Amino acid sequence: MLIHRRSSLATFALLLSSMTQESSAIAERRLALPQSTAPGLLWGLLGVVAFSFTVPFTSVAVGGMSPLFIGSGRAVVAALLAGAALSLTRQRLPRGSQWVRLAVVGGGVVVGFPLLTSYALTTAPASHGAVVIALLPAATATTAVLRGHERPPVAFWVIAGTGAVAAIASASVQEGGLGQLRWSDLLLFGAVVAAAIGYAEGGLLSRELGAWQTISWALVLCSPLMGTLTLLSAVHGTPSGTAVQWAAFAYLGVVSMFLGFFAWYRGLAIGPMPQVSQVQLAQPLLSICWAALLLGEELTWSTVLGGVVVILSAGAAVRVRLGTTPADRRVAPRPVRPAAGVVPAASQTASR
Repeated sequence: MLIHRRSSLATFALLLSSMTQESSAIAERRLALPQSTAPGLLWGLLGVVAFSFTVPFTSVAVGGMSPLFIGSGRAVVAALLAGAALSLTRQRLPRGSQWVRLAVVGGGVVVGFPLLTSYALTTAPASHGAVVIALLPAATATTAVLRGHERPPVAFWVIAGTGAVAAIASASVQEGGLGQLRWSDLLLFGAVVAAAIGYAEGGLLSRELGAWQTISWALVLCSPLMGTLTLLSAVHGTPSGTAVQWAAFAYLGVVSMFLGFFAWYRGLAIGPMPQVSQVQLAQPLLSICWAALLLGEELTWSTVLGGVVVILSAGAAVRVRLGTTPADRRVAPRPVRPAAGVVPAASQTASR
């Protein structure tokens, strides 16, 4: 009997120990989940905060210098840094059609977006520009859908269209009434389209060249054109501005067009990418806040309401797309777990 009791006690102790270890393991896994997502979210947030100053600082810089010089000169500064980074890390040269695709990326995010926003913000308030540019996540998702021949549900198109209508309505109201758009609004919408094309193509190309390498090669490829435009603007009129305006210009070249991408792409690389990519929806709100705090711009109800509707629409459109699959991809009934050491590919996009 004594032996039986000892045996029972030993069995119970062993079972209790096993249950305790299992509970501890479950608790550790639960605790580890937020810790594993935190680094990616923090890096992504750092990139978004860096990008959120782009519109307000562009508005500051164009207050004393030519928009052509601001839009092209900042790309030249970033290209010098990109060339140094590519050389020091000995990155391989792109090949064949990759140069053509880099030209598409550069045309959107190196040439189109900086120049169009610089000219637009000579007359449009920074907060107004931030509301229109809030369309960029949804526009990028739409471009990626078209580029990848995806077939998202009807809800995606409805939500994306709602965001576009809200942005146009907000811009019209701020200009004095519905249907009244200025050239600055058209330039801002053009900047959104240009950046969306560049980001969508860059997201695909980054799978082959790497994330920061893609934007760096695009900067280097466009540097002859942007350098020529910078010289032309300098010849037409010597750039002159206050210390604050030159500081804003330096920020645009060093951070907005170069260093910010490192933080953003590092966050996407650490992941999880769907959660990290949603952080960019905070960028327009931050830009509007900076415009009010740093530039003293008045926030009207149309700006706030339009910004909220556009941001919510963009977030919903991105979420709907993340739940769809490209049409040309065959989907098995159940996903197969990747082998050890194999990382599944994923697209990467960013809002600047």
